Amino acid sequence: MTPTVMTTTKRKTRSTAASRLPLAARLPIEIDATGKGPLGMPAQTFLRDYWQKRPLLIRNAFPGFESPVRPDDLAALALEPSALSRLILWDRRKDRWTVETGPLPEDRFERVPKRDWTLLVQDVDKWDADVRELVEAFPFLPRWRIDDVMISFAVEGGSVGAHIDQYDVFLLQGMGHRHWRIDANPEQPVDFREDAPIKLLKSFSPSHEWTLGPGDMLYLPPGLGHHGVALDPCLTFSLGMRAPAKAELIEDFALELAGRASERERYADPDLAVPTDAFEIDDAALARVRASLGGMVAGAAGGDAAAVTKDDEALLRRWFGRFITRYRASGDIRPPKKAPSRDGFDTILAAGGVLQRHPFSRVAWLREGRAKAMWFVSGSDIGGLRARDAALLCRQDTLDASTWGQLDEHAREAVVALATLGHYRALAPKKRRGR
Repeated sequence: MTPTVMTTTKRKTRSTAASRLPLAARLPIEIDATGKGPLGMPAQTFLRDYWQKRPLLIRNAFPGFESPVRPDDLAALALEPSALSRLILWDRRKDRWTVETGPLPEDRFERVPKRDWTLLVQDVDKWDADVRELVEAFPFLPRWRIDDVMISFAVEGGSVGAHIDQYDVFLLQGMGHRHWRIDANPEQPVDFREDAPIKLLKSFSPSHEWTLGPGDMLYLPPGLGHHGVALDPCLTFSLGMRAPAKAELIEDFALELAGRASERERYADPDLAVPTDAFEIDDAALARVRASLGGMVAGAAGGDAAAVTKDDEALLRRWFGRFITRYRASGDIRPPKKAPSRDGFDTILAAGGVLQRHPFSRVAWLREGRAKAMWFVSGSDIGGLRARDAALLCRQDTLDASTWGQLDEHAREAVVALATLGHYRALAPKKRRGR
């Protein structure tokens, strides 16, 4: 009796401990979907537990799957001018990647190596009705979120390297076998190689690996590193989602609003009062900018209203200073052939020379709190200056030793930095006239 009681107790303890684990730790990362549909579970369960949360390998998502296209079909598409295709080759000895974009020459595939290359063709679902039918197997996704079905054909060793996608993707094996390695850590480092024509991860530490055969499917949420390598000639179908970047959304929406605005609607200041400093962008001017934008600023960054108002106010101030000093620029300002130095400036000023601002440089400043300011020069911004220094630098287009001595170290370094861009140059006493 005693051993039986102890065994039962242990089992209960294990069950209780398991139930206390986080949901992610209890969810499987690999399942067999045979007879259960392509997800191996109800769509609601998949969307709740996996969609944009964690990866999932689905064995037999499409049991007995036969590819509706063959490698020759894909190669023929790559010859079409209106098809989007890429040929990616890897030199394993030199670890060198090359990319050729379509349309490819008709004889290109007669000159490829025996291994280590991949052909990618996007939007195959727009070209082939049978491929388009695959999309019907994903009715749980909004159709407007589905971008395309891309198909890759790879010979042995073919790959596109370790990379990440910024969108959800379903990777269905259509022919042959591909070995996949993924990094399921959502905090993985994302740094890219600088020596490759495609965005490859500098470092990749896989946490899981599998070999997929026809009918197996791998789901990956955005941002997870993955690396697939063909073990034999294979076809992989990639169902990718549309996931526009926030910057794209804002830019396009701004263009929409701009198209609706009348040319007669302009920044205006009928209530203009005599400014304390003609170069300062004061609070009254910023209020007029907000009015001109017609409420666009509020809510542009997302989040709750209280947080957004503070963040957007800082964004608005910085943006407008950069914009208005860049607006309708008269000409180009080019960096000097030799970058000036702080020592060189000090020497010329001590000898009676001056630092002269380029006549095309437009300047302004605005306050940051009580004593600090941001200085704008032709679209560049430098923060943390004393307000009196920013005002002085705007007011004086020529700096002599006396003026230079009134600036603090941060302001002087700012002038030197701007000089490397061409906004200031040093003139010895005999070269003060002209440019």
